Amino acid sequence: MLDLIPSAEEMTILVGESLYDIWNKLNTFIQESYDMDRSWNTGGKAWKYEYKYRRGGKTLCALYAKEHCVGFMIILGKNERLKFEADRDQFSKEVQRIYDETQTYHDGKWLMFEPTDTTLFDDFIKLLKMKRKPNRK
Repeated sequence: MLDLIPSAEEMTILVGESLYDIWNKLNTFIQESYDMDRSWNTGGKAWKYEYKYRRGGKTLCALYAKEHCVGFMIILGKNERLKFEADRDQFSKEVQRIYDETQTYHDGKWLMFEPTDTTLFDDFIKLLKMKRKPNRK
């Protein structure tokens, strides 16, 4: 657990203004749609920060931040992979490519996206809804 949660200013300096805007838009959507526990952590070797959404011991997704980069990770288990594969034509070519290139582990596919704009947001929302129905609104 982090001792210090980064301020908006620290995040803006770290990722840059346009990416911080994307970070905020993603967080706003998730927080408005899902009642989840949220936690800040260090981001391991590859990232400076991890901001994870969990409920009942299950992770919905996590956002990551490092210098000039934000990440959005969602893990698709067996059932979600079957749903994705049945509906893959509903997703952008970029999401299909990342899905296809991501290694499958015993607990699922850990899809990592590094958005630079909001073009994949509709796909992110579909992936989130595939994983868990929104429980707010």
